[in-house]
Amino acid sequence: MHDDQVRISQLRNGGDPVLAEMLVEHSLRLRKIIELRLDPRLSGRLDAADILQEAFLEARKRLHRYLDSADVPVFVWLRGVVLDTLIDFHRRHLGAKMRAVGREVSLNGAVMPQASSVVLAAWLAGSLTTPSQAAIREETARQIDLALSRMDEIDREVLILRHFEQLTNDEVAAVVGVKKAAASRRYMRALSHFREVLLEIPGFEQQ
Repeated sequence: MHDDQVRISQLRNGGDPVLAEMLVEHSLRLRKIIELRLDPRLSGRLDAADILQEAFLEARKRLHRYLDSADVPVFVWLRGVVLDTLIDFHRRHLGAKMRAVGREVSLNGAVMPQASSVVLAAWLAGSLTTPSQAAIREETARQIDLALSRMDEIDREVLILRHFEQLTNDEVAAVVGVKKAAASRRYMRALSHFREVLLEIPGFEQQ
């Protein structure tokens, strides 16, 4: 039996305790996703643990509905619940300020918070620059954000999902709503395009 089918079966038989175990199992990945998509204006006010705790309560409410169809992998479903919870936190704390800057994106019928260019810049500095160039400046983040904005929306999200959230190709295909081969092609195309754009930013070098 496929691993994800086993997990779904465990959720059906174990309910809330199994759900809690799975959230703990995936907590590191989910924390990284929260850090990536948390509005920078809230980084000092909200903790990933608080968001995960509330996401668990929301997941309990949605569990039976998910198990009725189970049309996406368990992690993809958990990720969706966490992102919905994060959006709720954003709206509660930012309200009209969030809507004014448009910090949400729509993908495959689902709404998710935009990735933070500040966090993306920090991650890229660790992997795409030399140690002497690793200081993140506001201008670098702005240019990274501009580079992402110039990409097709789906290509941009596929890049973020694979390269930064580290989802598998199967998980990306489920999130985006495309076939696995199409998700893989989009990722390679997006990565190539993004690397070309990064070369135009001072401080980045071809690895």
